[in-house]
Amino acid sequence: MEYMEDAQGRQVPIDLVSEIDKLRDQTVKEIASRALKMRDVLQQFKQHIRDDIFTFISLSAEKYGKIYGGKKGNITLMSYDGKYKLVIAMNDEIVFDERLQIARELIAACINKWSTGSRDEIKVLVNDAFQVDKSGKINTARVLGLRRLQINDPDWEEAMRAITDSIQVTGSKQYLRIYERNSQGKYTQVPLDVAAL
Repeated sequence: MEYMEDAQGRQVPIDLVSEIDKLRDQTVKEIASRALKMRDVLQQFKQHIRDDIFTFISLSAEKYGKIYGGKKGNITLMSYDGKYKLVIAMNDEIVFDERLQIARELIAACINKWSTGSRDEIKVLVNDAFQVDKSGKINTARVLGLRRLQINDPDWEEAMRAITDSIQVTGSKQYLRIYERNSQGKYTQVPLDVAAL
């Protein structure tokens, strides 16, 4: 007797599975199989591009008697006619340790001190920086943006020190982007994301 495995890992006799469920299963698995093959092709494509770029950079460095020694930092390469641009960008992955909560409390104390007798909306503006996204992560840019505010208050300055001290760099991620210049002279990214096509 033939079986099909269901989502809970149970072996269901194939004659008990409806035709539409069989067709759905076949359709999804065929599309997923093609997607996985395309993913592998894109991974190889990305690796070849990186290898080509770093080989070129090493050759360029040799012209000046130097050895290219790092994959840190951003690199932009342009075609001679300016039609194409390759960008490798490095972004640090940042998380905050427990001192961010201390900063939050210090900021809350500042807001309470400053907003006595004022509207509650002022509290919402700063508290917004500490809201988490759907995956429970704090928006790094919003929190770090608070440090750009020039507020002369010892409690605020202490809070900003706590934010700075709470920053932990957990790694770096490399992004490869390819751009094409359009007829108006503006560079647009070549989409390699299925959703962007």
